[in-house]
Amino acid sequence: MEQTGIASALSGQVQEGEFTNGLKVAGTGYFEVGVSVKDRNLALEYNSFMTGDGDLEMDTGTVESQRAGRMPGMSNDSTIPLNLWENTRITYSGTTPMVGTKYINSKSFWGGIGAEVQESFSVTEMEREGSTFFASTNPSSYTADPNEIARLLSTSPVDSVGISTRNSFNGTWQTDAHLHKMFSKDVKVHESFTGTFDVEKRLVFRDDPAKEKREAGCEGIDC
Repeated sequence: MEQTGIASALSGQVQEGEFTNGLKVAGTGYFEVGVSVKDRNLALEYNSFMTGDGDLEMDTGTVESQRAGRMPGMSNDSTIPLNLWENTRITYSGTTPMVGTKYINSKSFWGGIGAEVQESFSVTEMEREGSTFFASTNPSSYTADPNEIARLLSTSPVDSVGISTRNSFNGTWQTDAHLHKMFSKDVKVHESFTGTFDVEKRLVFRDDPAKEKREAGCEGIDC
């Protein structure tokens, strides 16, 4: 889970409608860290918040853009067009639990795929590296090369919502995920661990609402 994408996004040319946030901190004491993004054009709702009181080392960054940009993707050696990418590395130790939650949703009401993922924890010790990724717009919008357009479309993550994380912790860690399509599909995932655990987790929802609409063949009350 490379951090270079955040660094280049923070220092490089800003895209239309882009938001970037980077933070690197080490110390002892009380802390609160939170990021919230709502973008109706992308059908995106994203919230991340954590608080604690103890020894903390953290390196985190978030990039969100209305125009899909090249960011580290779903594996260490890939760079793919995404609309949101978040990566965080944390080491924490304290008698007071560090409590955190992260939530990402491709809202069907705004035209998304109806997928949501939530991760939460309450831990006295944690070593964590994790990322969140979201894709909603056409990844070929920034190139005119027909060969590159074809390649991007063939490997496009649109529309995708996912997380990838590695955690070692003492406490409670939990994930909940849900994909709902009215009258056709319902997927739910729930995982919770309390104690001392090492966990690796990768979850991706991927769909193409536009393709489904084309294949439906009709619209309106006469269908």
